Amino acid sequence: MDVLWIVLGLAVAAVGGWPVTAAVLKVARAVEAARPGRDPRYDPAADQVHELTGVVGQQQPAVPPLPARPPAPAPPVILRGGLVIGFLERLAVATAVLADEPVAIAYVVAIKGLGRYAELKETPAAAERFIIGTLTSMLWAVGAAVAVRAALLQG
Repeated sequence: MDVLWIVLGLAVAAVGGWPVTAAVLKVARAVEAARPGRDPRYDPAADQVHELTGVVGQQQPAVPPLPARPPAPAPPVILRGGLVIGFLERLAVATAVLADEPVAIAYVVAIKGLGRYAELKETPAAAERFIIGTLTSMLWAVGAAVAVRAALLQG
């Protein structure tokens, strides 16, 4: 029965964190767009790959470019693979908590941060979304794993 709880907990941590993280990122985007002095129609973080729908999109600024200028090259698409990385991250974090090896969470954070460093260094909006998404994802995974540990200790 313990194995069933562990497998169920890992599944909830990995899969259940996806909609939670997406919702928190949506709220963060709305809060940022509502700040005074911000044009709510333009979001620099929207230049990224939108993982949930699979659409690569870019919102244009409200003011069109001057016709005399040549068109600017499209910004690079950044943070690809975030959906898969998120599943693996939550799975690794939950496994670390269930195995009573919290130090392993630091390895996950280090690997993820180092792997994205170049992209995050160039795009502050992406860095903010990365931090919000990572923290939400990890908190969800830790919460799910702690619930499973509590259930196992009572049983």
